[in-house]
Amino acid sequence: MNRRKFIKETSVTSAGILYLPNLFNSGRKEDTILGHNNKRYRLNKEWSQLDATRYPVKDCHEMVQDSKGRIILLTNETHNNVIFYDKKGKLIKTWGHEYPGAHGLTLFNENGHEVLFICDNNRHQVIKTTLDGKVLMVLDYPKETGKYEKAEEYIPTETAIAANGDIYVADGYGKDFVTQYDYKGRYIRHFGGRGDKDENLLNAHGICIDHRQMGDPTLVVTSRQQNAFKRYTMDGVYLSTIPLPGAWVCRPVINGDYLYSAVLQSNAHQNEQSGFVTILDKDFKVVSNLAGSDPTYSGDKPEEMHQTIKAFQYPHDVCIDDDQNMYVCQWNSGHVYPYKLEPVS
Repeated sequence: MNRRKFIKETSVTSAGILYLPNLFNSGRKEDTILGHNNKRYRLNKEWSQLDATRYPVKDCHEMVQDSKGRIILLTNETHNNVIFYDKKGKLIKTWGHEYPGAHGLTLFNENGHEVLFICDNNRHQVIKTTLDGKVLMVLDYPKETGKYEKAEEYIPTETAIAANGDIYVADGYGKDFVTQYDYKGRYIRHFGGRGDKDENLLNAHGICIDHRQMGDPTLVVTSRQQNAFKRYTMDGVYLSTIPLPGAWVCRPVINGDYLYSAVLQSNAHQNEQSGFVTILDKDFKVVSNLAGSDPTYSGDKPEEMHQTIKAFQYPHDVCIDDDQNMYVCQWNSGHVYPYKLEPVS
């Protein structure tokens, strides 16, 4: 291979993809590198080593890592709602047959014991369990708010748990309220909801607690159909909007100084397989789009973002492990298992 050809084949394109040919093994496929700036990753679509006939998945909705280093996947396939992997993609265990609408998965360390919070769309409930699946608490629809007349109006999609155990539930497919409970499941308040004011939400798909800024922690809530995240105090007072033009962002996931989010689709290609992954720094500036357009700005606002590489279909969540590997699970994407992406220095 001459120098000119080598440079051509290993150059970064404006779409944020790099193909690295293996010069020592011509039989190996080229590596696919996605992303921009200091957040670039090598894509591995074959990470999961499961037998789909024994361990099927439908929509792979969300993933977390526990203190033992295990990667936990939530799917709405009732053969095995919860699948535990090691970081190499090998099966550890599965459980769960009673969550047909399994959607949101949050892990919380409660006095030294890790627990899971599962949002089930079909059951209209949030279920708190042990890591082995034992049910510890069930939160039904929040009739205390006065906003819901029946359970079917409430379709929770995500939770966030504060250090004191307070539970925040985002009703992302229902009426878009965030409902706050104490650690025993007693109602405290609600906020957000649909409307045309800054503090309102439209498709409150995800929620997390942000400790990166000076002072008190804040809530970051998805307003997906508005292509934005919105920030609130822990008491539900609106603070600001983070615009992400074109990006139908799913839940925000904070790891270190960065916020990561799967982007289900883009405005440019609605109802198509047009997803990517976006990464924001602690100032909420986009620094990388994996399989997406360059993170460029016009003033203080990102320019319209969209998919540029068909690496993903409908990404629904990301998980960052303790080695900074990223795992991406997908909705409505042919029952595919999660992909693993390894950081490239």
